[in-house]
Amino acid sequence: MSTMQHAVTRTAGSGPDAIVPGPRRGPLRTVGFARAAEELGLRRAEFETALEMGLLRPDAGPERFSRTGLDRIRCREGFPEALRERVRTVGTVTGAELLGTGTERLRSLARCGYVTPAGYRVNRYRALVWLYLAGELREFGERRPELLAGPLPPEDRERLGAGADVRARNWRGRYTGLRLRRTADPWERAAVIASVLTEGELAGVVPDAGERTLLAGLAPPPPYGHPYAPAAAAVAAPLLRAQQPDEVLWYRASLGLALTEARSGAGPGAGCGSPRGSVEDDGRERAHVDPGAALAGEGAVLVE
Repeated sequence: MSTMQHAVTRTAGSGPDAIVPGPRRGPLRTVGFARAAEELGLRRAEFETALEMGLLRPDAGPERFSRTGLDRIRCREGFPEALRERVRTVGTVTGAELLGTGTERLRSLARCGYVTPAGYRVNRYRALVWLYLAGELREFGERRPELLAGPLPPEDRERLGAGADVRARNWRGRYTGLRLRRTADPWERAAVIASVLTEGELAGVVPDAGERTLLAGLAPPPPYGHPYAPAAAAVAAPLLRAQQPDEVLWYRASLGLALTEARSGAGPGAGCGSPRGSVEDDGRERAHVDPGAALAGEGAVLVE
């Protein structure tokens, strides 16, 4: 049976949570999130990571995927293992093992901005755990092997000594940029940027209460895995808002530009409709990099 004739079933001998392609069920032309994840052989967290990375998009309406789009992904070389590997995230311990270095060295590299987290979780001890894309760590190790052992450059040691840590800031920039790539609607794009600002900062950019209500209604939900239990949510909540003055200023300026574009066009929803295909397929480069990013590797991906 060919790959195109498979969906996903669970099999013995590959672990209790193993999923592999299996016979499709039904002639549906479009499917929802759960069925799409099943047919691509991805667990929920992996599927959400693929969406955030722009590897796939709802191309048949809100939260719906076309059979054609899924088949295009399934036909790619190495499916499903290659896709699963691209969205695999690891914590600091496993990430350090992939790099062949220690956990403290990986933390230091991330704090200095050499590698950027792809996500996070809060563990049972209410400690924040950063997650990294395994493929990105391997690529970094191949590109900068000199940073995996021995003394770090003097400027990095100085930053670490001063308490530098750009992990949260870089994650916000990454996540904001990925969310912007998932919509072409100018009001929704403005809402993505507005969601990174505190209420006080937002009021300074958007004095009109009606517009603030509109932006709040269009704001994206927290990323998959963000905790909702009050104690854990309190640990993760600061990650969702810009912190440093220059970072806040950058988002405020970006929001002002996005609002100018939104106000000059039609009302919310006029430009809606998920872009078809994937970021790889369309090759569009929507974002600028934060010119105020001063630390190595630090870049907030923002508006066109």
